[in-house]
Amino acid sequence: MASTAHVRALGHHVSYAATALWLLRLLTVAGLAIDAYVHADLAPSYDPVGATVSQGDLFRAEAAASAFAALLLLAVRRRRYPWLIAFVVAGAGVAAVLVYRYVDVGAFGPLPNMYEPFWYPEKTMSAIAEGAAAATALTGLLVVWNQPPGRRAARRG
Repeated sequence: MASTAHVRALGHHVSYAATALWLLRLLTVAGLAIDAYVHADLAPSYDPVGATVSQGDLFRAEAAASAFAALLLLAVRRRRYPWLIAFVVAGAGVAAVLVYRYVDVGAFGPLPNMYEPFWYPEKTMSAIAEGAAAATALTGLLVVWNQPPGRRAARRG
């Protein structure tokens, strides 16, 4: 039988973990929301870049993916998958902006050449938001991954 002190300490641990997870969720959603806004705002100015698929279309897809990941993270709690999706979306976004900033990949299949070797305020804001969202999403994923099983499963065991 567990001592009262042990149960009380476990309660504090759960409380701290829940608070940390809430803060990580809030920061990740904020980063994804900034990413979605910037890409949706910039999309029309990038419509002329590309033939089959324009860079504006890709920006809209990034905005939609970021918004979806943010909403999923808010709606589904205590699951790994929303954190994983948020990490993949934010991580892919920051990877894309860095690659296309420093490497002239050229056109690739239906994708246009998106090489842009300079920084401007919106691009910088998006990269910072994506990087922060990727870091907080990965941390949230690790916290959720290492949480003990739910109360119902614990009662059965």
